[in-house]
Amino acid sequence: MVLYMVGLGLGDENDITVKGLKIVQQCDLVVLEAYTSVLGIVDKEKLEALYGKPIVVADRDTVETQADEIILQNDKNVAFLVVGDPLCATTHTDLWLRARQKGIQVEIVHNASIMGAAASSGLSLYNFGQTVSIPFFEDNWKPTSFVPKIEYNLQGGMHTLCLLDIKVKEPDFKAMMKGKTEYLPPRFMSVATAAQQLITSQQLLLPDNNNNNNKTHYGTALCVGLARMGQPTQQIIAGTLEELAQIDMGTPLHSLIICGDVHDLEVEVLKEFLVEGSKYQFPTNNSEQ
Repeated sequence: MVLYMVGLGLGDENDITVKGLKIVQQCDLVVLEAYTSVLGIVDKEKLEALYGKPIVVADRDTVETQADEIILQNDKNVAFLVVGDPLCATTHTDLWLRARQKGIQVEIVHNASIMGAAASSGLSLYNFGQTVSIPFFEDNWKPTSFVPKIEYNLQGGMHTLCLLDIKVKEPDFKAMMKGKTEYLPPRFMSVATAAQQLITSQQLLLPDNNNNNNKTHYGTALCVGLARMGQPTQQIIAGTLEELAQIDMGTPLHSLIICGDVHDLEVEVLKEFLVEGSKYQFPTNNSEQ
């Protein structure tokens, strides 16, 4: 039996590859991972109509703690559907390893992901450094562990792709205290929220940043907001953090890029995306970078 990890792409139900669709249609069980990303506004019923198969929706708990009973079955061919590419999230690599350890054959069907779609900004993928995740800040929890990675990238002239937090099927602890099992409404971080949190992080770390060269400080970098990549309503806007913190880029999903050194060709494309009236000034010596 085989575990097929099938990428669904970024747009809608039609972005699955021909190979992926044929695999899904011949599998005994189809499972949709629904907590690391979402496929636009496409619901389970649309996918089921196209595939001609019922779909089991798996949350984080299902994948991380119940996979042996539900997904890793030795007597069935299972299609595990992932928005974007199957191996862009570490939790899916863990599932791949667990399947192999149980003697289950694993086949990967790749598809488009935000890691590649970021190039629509005009920034060369060759010039990206480490990708970071930005979690939602809470009242008493404002982590800044991602900041050193951004600064490391900037010091090497590299761009940083920031993946923004989503909260799906998060437990309502107030309801749990009353003996009820309820979940909070889904939350998806926007570019504006990410920009605001980055500004806050800068303020929290100000004592550590006083001696940094401004060239390697993300507070002065050009940033690019990405929204609904791969969909008809895709949107790309560039500007300073302060400018993007005021921009409403609409419905999810959003991502953010913090630019390192920008080269001539990148500059020409980025100018097309600058927010109207932006105060950002491109370096005048790009050809020397």
